[in-house]
Amino acid sequence: MLVQTLWLTDFRSYPSVELELGPGLTVLLGDNGQGKTNLLEAVGYLATLTSFRGAPNEALVRRGADQAVVRAEGERDGRSLLIEAEISPSGRGRVQVNRQRLARGRDLLGALRVSVFAPDDLELVKGGPAERRRYLDDALVATEPRLDGLRRDLERVLRQRNALLRQAGGRSSDDIELTLQVWDTKLIEVGEALGAERQHLVDRLAPVLAQSYERVAHRGEDVVLTYVAPWRDQGLASALAAARRDELRRGVSLVGPHRDDLDLTIAGLPSRTHASQGEQRSLALALRLAAHEVVTTASGSSPVLLLDDVFSELDPVRSAALLEQLPPGQTLLTSAAGLPAGASPDVVFRVAGTQVTRVG
Repeated sequence: MLVQTLWLTDFRSYPSVELELGPGLTVLLGDNGQGKTNLLEAVGYLATLTSFRGAPNEALVRRGADQAVVRAEGERDGRSLLIEAEISPSGRGRVQVNRQRLARGRDLLGALRVSVFAPDDLELVKGGPAERRRYLDDALVATEPRLDGLRRDLERVLRQRNALLRQAGGRSSDDIELTLQVWDTKLIEVGEALGAERQHLVDRLAPVLAQSYERVAHRGEDVVLTYVAPWRDQGLASALAAARRDELRRGVSLVGPHRDDLDLTIAGLPSRTHASQGEQRSLALALRLAAHEVVTTASGSSPVLLLDDVFSELDPVRSAALLEQLPPGQTLLTSAAGLPAGASPDVVFRVAGTQVTRVG
């Protein structure tokens, strides 16, 4: 999978820009706040129709403009690929793939795959379980786009079930129990399926993560990744039955895949509390690289790797090790601190305000 040309119109800070990207490593250099990340964000948007920074659509449209347009031309599986997205502040945009308009945003999934590492990814190690669940589910959808439907079904069922639990006001009745049983059946079906898919993914990720960490950290450590889903021991049906009284009292669904987590340890110790800052940063990057490798193996083509300000998160030794161990395929990398000695990118751009100039 390769993006050869990227065009932006009124996207973020850019009135208009066109970039010819290299097939391997493309580097975007510039001071902080100059718009480097915006360029990576545009590529990421064409893969998922969302900002990897969590920004709403209105923030993606340049101030004063009616809409933003992002276009990328490249190839996938030896065939030409053109993706065009019109972004409206109201959220009602339009997407075309090879000049064919998509009826639904989810139909875009799989047309372009990306793997993203950003400074905020430290939260994968230090933060709460929600970030780790999203990491897992994003990787699942990247390996198999149809699983996006499973994730959406879970969100829908939980919204309905939680609304019913709040409506119950802490008290049960025949009507409440009858309706809860309906939503329990749906939650069990979707939850068990998603739990099984997550476990299968973790089984594939775990050995790759250990290898990725060793390459990034430049030293071997016993890194263990474990899927934590207590309800799977007894089955979701039994877990829901056991939690019924507490759920009614608290008005929220307390068990299921929406409460799962990933446990990360280094040398047998919890990485969240016992790892150094450098180890945590290396582990966060290794998580992204491991998912990238697993998606590449599953899909048969390497996603575009987007590395945002990665060198600010790594010391010089780890930075050099990362460049030496970049996976095959296309990588876009931003840096405010230059490149480690020995780096040999295909293309280098200097970013300053709205100007992007090729310098190498």
